[in-house]
Amino acid sequence: QVHLVESGGGLVQAGGSLRLSCLGAGKSFSRGAVGWFHQAPGKQRELVASMGSAGATNYADSVKGRFTISGVNADNTVYLQMNNLQPAATGIFYCTFRILCSMYAYWGQGTQVPVSS
Repeated sequence: QVHLVESGGGLVQAGGSLRLSCLGAGKSFSRGAVGWFHQAPGKQRELVASMGSAGATNYADSVKGRFTISGVNADNTVYLQMNNLQPAATGIFYCTFRILCSMYAYWGQGTQVPVSS
């Protein structure tokens, strides 16, 4: 069983920054891929950033140049650095993990990020 816990969310003003953390237990993140999803109020979850087992990263066009995913260290923690946050980023950010070629099957409880204009 894989258990994920996100932290680092909170109220931020437009243009500000936050760093989210995802702590994983039960399996090393290096055995698969980690993703960060964003769910705006009333909308579906969307993948904004991911990191594969070899360290390759991918970003949604809407966050390129502003968000950075990093980590998979000895503490089995992945980070999402978010800069120049805009009100559209308001919502819940979820950490998720998948093993190699499977689908994302493990999810954290999410962390709230309200961005004020």
